Amino acid sequence: MYKQRSTNQPRQRSGDKIKSFRDLQVWKLGKEVSLDIYRETKDYPREETYGLSAQMRRASVSIASNIAEGFNSKHNNEYKQFLYISLGSCAELETQVEISAALQLISVDAKDDLIHKLNHESAMLRNLIKKL
Repeated sequence: MYKQRSTNQPRQRSGDKIKSFRDLQVWKLGKEVSLDIYRETKDYPREETYGLSAQMRRASVSIASNIAEGFNSKHNNEYKQFLYISLGSCAELETQVEISAALQLISVDAKDDLIHKLNHESAMLRNLIKKL
């Protein structure tokens, strides 16, 4: 049986009650990563349109999307499952960023920035999972 999520939603640092997934810092960073990936992959070679760039875009969109979907679920266990999917997408995307850098499709600075953001996102996801 699923455990029902408490009606007391977690609070942001500012003390504001979280009313929507849009209020979550973890969702905001996930969205930022996705936007960064779209910007980085827009100049990938045409032959990567359905390859690496498409995979990276899907993985990046999956991060924030699963956070949002999980937030709107009715049970903690279901929410956690969506967060675990987001965590997996972070790892998948980190691998794809590393491959892109090895193929010199992105700069070392872009790779380092994305890896840093993905590590931060993963840490926030793990912390949120622990709190549920």
